[in-house]
Amino acid sequence: MFTESGRVRKGAVGIESFRGRLRLRLPRQLFNGKQKYIYTGLADTSVNRKAVEAKVKLIESDIAFERFDYTLAKYGKPQSPQFTLVETIKPQAVTVLYLWERFAADKKSNLKPKTCEKYDNLSRLFKKIGELPIDEPLVVKQKLEQITTTSRTKDGLMYLSAACKWGMKHKIISENPFDGMAQELPKHRYQVNPNPNAFSEEERDRVVEIFNMDGRKGMNYRHYGPFVEFLFCVGCRPSEAIGLQWKHVSADCGFVNFESSLVQIGNRRVRSQGSKNNRTRRLAVSERVKKLLETIRPQDVDPESLVFPSRDGDAINYRNFSRRAWSRLVDPIKPDTTPYSCRDTFITLQLIKGVPSSVIAKWCDTSTQMIDTNYADKLKLTQLRPKD
Repeated sequence: MFTESGRVRKGAVGIESFRGRLRLRLPRQLFNGKQKYIYTGLADTSVNRKAVEAKVKLIESDIAFERFDYTLAKYGKPQSPQFTLVETIKPQAVTVLYLWERFAADKKSNLKPKTCEKYDNLSRLFKKIGELPIDEPLVVKQKLEQITTTSRTKDGLMYLSAACKWGMKHKIISENPFDGMAQELPKHRYQVNPNPNAFSEEERDRVVEIFNMDGRKGMNYRHYGPFVEFLFCVGCRPSEAIGLQWKHVSADCGFVNFESSLVQIGNRRVRSQGSKNNRTRRLAVSERVKKLLETIRPQDVDPESLVFPSRDGDAINYRNFSRRAWSRLVDPIKPDTTPYSCRDTFITLQLIKGVPSSVIAKWCDTSTQMIDTNYADKLKLTQLRPKD
């Protein structure tokens, strides 16, 4: 099998270990330059190597005397089924869609409905480039930039990086070619300007008053006044207020339990258990909110009914409310806001009144770090002045 120099001589059969099993590398001259192997199926042990070496001598002898059996019937594996001849092929690269679909299938059972919707949107995007190999990240990035926005490309690369990390953990791939690529693209708009768009106390009260006093003929939005006031004075997420049921409000209206939310997924409204951070919380409300709940609570209330239904008794459609009611009534007071700005306002006003950020964080189901970075530090900068 070897020359005096230690090299495998031309026309020799090599013995290799592949994934812990022995295989024989046949000379290329037998198959017009193509590399082929005989897979023995035997574990790579010293005993099995001796058995395979005996077969190697037989095969090399047959090659030398031009009697090689291309059917391999003559080279039956000792104490096991016959050898199998396999032509070597280049391992097929894992594609974007293959890895993403396996990653998404593993993750989706534990995701919130809104995040599931994001995964579905990404799946539709990746299907357009699905056959591209995962090991050509620059090609994938360029293709994404051709078919979608920079913002969606950034999201796609970020989630592909997460899928690759998962793939490495599960031995599907050996490296993460997308690591850090998303950070090379321009920041999202909300990352460039993360400042909370809060109302002043006077602006807040003016917005609540406009909703409560809306007396236009036909389509007026007075019905949503209590909903808007609740958002401003509690600081919850809009989806939490939309999904709030009377069973979540204490008998004296002094406490509210946030246990779930209602989110819009396409044309469907889906109840998601727990908060965005998978937590529930019990909030002692202010006297203003307590009186508000007492005022709107029906006498024979159904515990399952919504606290803030739409005018037709169904759940409020957040998108429609934002585009119609909010933009029409609020934009003249303060443009470029959304109902989510009520949460910004609550946090900002509580900080101004001296409530510790750790307490506000618990009320609003967020982190102290987020409040200190996005709210408290910016408030200090606007209120402090350099000394003369």
